[in-house]
Amino acid sequence: MKQYIPNALTLLNLFCGSIAVIFAVNNHFVAAAIFVFLGIFFDFFDGFAARKLNVQSELGVQLDSLADMVTSGVVPGIIMYKLLYLTIDLPEMSNEWSAANTHWFGFKFALLPLIGLCVTLASAYRLAKFNLDEDQQSYFKGLPTPANTLLIVSLPLIIEFQNNDFINAIIINKWFLIILTILSCYLLNSKIKLFALKFKAWGFKENATRYVFLALSILFLIVLQFAAIPLIIVIYIGMSVLDNLSVKLKK
Repeated sequence: MKQYIPNALTLLNLFCGSIAVIFAVNNHFVAAAIFVFLGIFFDFFDGFAARKLNVQSELGVQLDSLADMVTSGVVPGIIMYKLLYLTIDLPEMSNEWSAANTHWFGFKFALLPLIGLCVTLASAYRLAKFNLDEDQQSYFKGLPTPANTLLIVSLPLIIEFQNNDFINAIIINKWFLIILTILSCYLLNSKIKLFALKFKAWGFKENATRYVFLALSILFLIVLQFAAIPLIIVIYIGMSVLDNLSVKLKK
């Protein structure tokens, strides 16, 4: 029976991701974010359960990537699409190329927001590479799809809850979103080595980077709330780069 527990958790991830898709398509971003967070929670614990119960399997690996493709691939792409659509729904944007509309079978939509779906394509490519890469056991090569998803999902949450006109103006800017989409796609498939939050032991010395990162993350979340999430992703990448440099210097 225990061999089914990790896969059940993975399917819960997929279930939450599917619900998040429905909410995101219907512009209910807060509800979508809640189910994304739940999906990522199950995604973390399916691997943890598999290791603890010693029931890792190739089926579990493939199923995990398929679930991630929905929760951490399709959902952030839809949210980025929706955010880009907001930027062309303004009067001053109505005559620009970005507001150019096309019609397919009576359905009218703008072309520019489709750029946001590049996040979904880049996520799929990353997950496929991850399944073929046997080196990524103690580290990640490129930004993990859940981390990238948290970055993108945080944007509508910041708009909804932070109530900061300056920050909102930055987020609802087409060039910011286009640049973020390109950066997101690059980071997902970059060769930058990023540390994984997997503890083989609990000692501080061998996990100093992880403990410092977790402490900073909690602190920033308390102080900045949802606005802390993009900052935490930047800190994660920065600490990983510094960690890599320190390893090279020691050699």
